[in-house]
Amino acid sequence: MKVSLNWLSDYIETGLGADPVRGPKGKGSNGADQIAEILSDLGFPCEGIEHLDNDVVIDVEITSNRGDCLGYIGIARELAAAIGKKLKMSDIELDELDKDVTEFAGVEIVEPDLCGRYTARIIEGVKVAQSPDWLRKRLEAVGLRSVNNVVDATNYAMMETGQPPHAFDYVRITDGKIIVRKALAGERLTSIDGTQCDLNTDMLVIADAQGPVAVAGVMGGLDTEVSEATTTILLEDAHFDPVSVRTTSRTLSLPSEAAFRFERTVDIEMVDWASKRTAQLITQLAGGKVAKGVVDIYPKKPEKKEVTLRLSRLNKLLGIEVPCEEALRILSALNFEPQSRDDLILCSIPSWRSDVYREVDLIEEVARVYGYDKVPTERRIKIEVVPVDTRQKLIESLGTYLNGCGFYETINVDFVDNSVAALFTKSDVKEHLAVKDVSRKSANLLRQTLIGSLLGVLKTNLNAGNMPCNIFEISDTFVPAPEQGDGLPIQKAKLTLVCDSDFRDLRGVIEGLIKSIDRDAQIVFTPADIFWAQTGAQIIVNSQTIGTAGIVSKAVLEKFDFKELLPCAVELEYEQLSALQSGAVEVKPLPRFPAIQRDLSIVVDENIRWADIIEAVRNKASVELEDVRFIGIYHGKAIPSGKKSVTFSLRFRDEDGTLTHQRVDGFEADILEALTRTVGAVIRTV
Repeated sequence: MKVSLNWLSDYIETGLGADPVRGPKGKGSNGADQIAEILSDLGFPCEGIEHLDNDVVIDVEITSNRGDCLGYIGIARELAAAIGKKLKMSDIELDELDKDVTEFAGVEIVEPDLCGRYTARIIEGVKVAQSPDWLRKRLEAVGLRSVNNVVDATNYAMMETGQPPHAFDYVRITDGKIIVRKALAGERLTSIDGTQCDLNTDMLVIADAQGPVAVAGVMGGLDTEVSEATTTILLEDAHFDPVSVRTTSRTLSLPSEAAFRFERTVDIEMVDWASKRTAQLITQLAGGKVAKGVVDIYPKKPEKKEVTLRLSRLNKLLGIEVPCEEALRILSALNFEPQSRDDLILCSIPSWRSDVYREVDLIEEVARVYGYDKVPTERRIKIEVVPVDTRQKLIESLGTYLNGCGFYETINVDFVDNSVAALFTKSDVKEHLAVKDVSRKSANLLRQTLIGSLLGVLKTNLNAGNMPCNIFEISDTFVPAPEQGDGLPIQKAKLTLVCDSDFRDLRGVIEGLIKSIDRDAQIVFTPADIFWAQTGAQIIVNSQTIGTAGIVSKAVLEKFDFKELLPCAVELEYEQLSALQSGAVEVKPLPRFPAIQRDLSIVVDENIRWADIIEAVRNKASVELEDVRFIGIYHGKAIPSGKKSVTFSLRFRDEDGTLTHQRVDGFEADILEALTRTVGAVIRTV
C-alpha cells in the first residue's frame, strides 16, 4: 500500500520531522525514513520511498491477515500505538433532507452467509464535475486516477477507511430496490471497465428487479455508473464474504482495489461509519443533501471476542521479561481494552482485528510494538543433535525391509469419501469423524483404515500402466470414542500393505517383516470373516492378534473397477509391532554338522489348511527337525477332484553329530504317519 505522508498527517501528528522531504532543518534522518523504519518494525516492511513535489510516498507491504491496514486510519492507528500519539478521526456532520431514506430505497439480502451487512444511503441534488486539485493529487500519489468528484470521493473514502463503498446512479436502479443474491444461470453484466462478465450461480451479485447491477465486492456495472447526468446517488457500503469475493474476482479475471480489500476482510462494525464518511465527502465535493437515516440490513451481528493472555506465557515465549505495565500500555494503545487479573490479562478484541483470536496472537502484538530488537540474540548458534527416537527407528527399519521386498511407500491425506468409507466398516458412515464440508467439499471423513486410500493409489498406477504395484503406508487412523469414553477420538498408527500379487507372497512378506523385528515370534494366520475381504485371516503373533489380511471383496473390486486384478491387503497395528521388538540379539556359532533336506508331496482334502499340516508335522517331529518350508500347491492331472497336492521341505540337523539317511528315513516315516492320521494325507508318488 502506498502511504502519502501529507495525507497521513490528517490522522496523526508523528512529530518525526517538520518537513517529510528534508527532515527538521534539513539535518539528520528525515521523517519518511523514520516512519518507514517504525512501520517495518511493526511488521509492515517498506518496499520503497518516492519523493514527489511537497510530498513523500512510502510503499509498505501489508500482509494478507491485516486488511485493517489497507486504509490510512489503520496505518495511523498502528503508528499511534508505536510512538504514543493520538489518532485523529474526522467529525461527521451530514446536511440532510426532510425525506427519509426509506422513501427512496430498500434492501433485501438473500444470501446472509455471503453478505453480512449492507447499508444504503441516498444523496440528492449532486452535481458531477471534475475534482479539485488537492484531491486529484492525493489520489494520483497513491496510484489512483481521477474520474469525477463523486467517484473520487468514494475512492478517497476507501483509501481512508479501508472500506470500499460504491456509488450507483439512483435513477438507473429499478424501483430503488437493491437485492443481494447469487447470479442466475446465463446472466451477464458489463462492468465499469467494459469487461463482459459471464456470471455463474456461485457468484454473489447486487441486483435490482431487472437483473445484476454490480458484482458484489468486485466492481460495479456500466449501466448504473455515475455520469455527468447523475443527480441522485445510491451509496452502498457493505461487508462481503472474503472467499466469495476472491473466487469471483479470479474466475472473472476482474481485479480491483475493492476486491483486494474485501478479500482480506473489512470491519463489519465500521460499515455504517464509513458510509457516513463517504456521504460527507460526496456532499462536500459535489453538493447535494443526504436523506435522513440509513437502510442498514445486518442479519447476523457477531459477538464480541475476548482473549486472555498469561504474562508468564508471554515472557516464556519471548525469552525476556516484559513488565506488566508495558504490556498493558501496548494492548491499550492497540484498543484491546486490557483488564489485568494477577498473571492474567483479559482483552476485548476490536472489530477490525479479525486476525487476533488466540493467546499467541496477543503475544505477537505485544512483541512487535515492544520491539523485536529487545529479544536477545547470540552470535554462536547452539545445535543439539537428538538421536532418532525408537518409533522413528522402527519406521525406518520397516520401510527398509519392505523396500527390499519390492514395496514402495505412499503418503496420502487422512480423508476419504463416503462411498470408500462404507466399504471398510460395518457401522454407518455418519459415525465417522469428519470435518465440516465448508473446509472440504468432498472426502471429508477421517479414515478408520488405510486400505481404501492405498487401493486408490493402486488404481491410479493401474491406469498409468505402472504394474506390478506393491505399496505400503504407515499413518494414523481415527475412530470415534465409545459412548462412555471421554469424548476424544481413538487415534492409532497402522501399517498397511496392498499388492497386486498372490496372497501367499504377501503372507511371506508379513512373516519376514515380523521376524525382522522378533526372530523368535510365533506367527499364525487363522481364517476369519473380514468385512472388506472375500477371504480373510487374523494375524496372531505370540498368541496376540495384531492385524488382519485378506483378498478384497467383490464390492471393493466393483468400486475401484478392478476387472482383471485381485488385490490383497494387510493392516497391522503399529504399536503392537513396536512391542515385539526383542532385546539383544543372541549370536550362535555356525552349525558344525551338515543338514539333510527332504521334499514331500502329499495329497489332502481341499479344505485342509497349511496351518493344520504344520501342526501335525511339529507335534510328531523330533528335535532334529530344524525347519519346515512351504513350496507349492498343485491341482491337475492325477489329483482327484476335491483334493490338492501340497509340497513342502523338511530340514533336519543334529547338533552333536552327522545325521545318517537311515535316521532321517525314520523321522520322515513318523511325520508321514502323523499326517495320515490327523489330516488324511496320502503320499503323492506321481
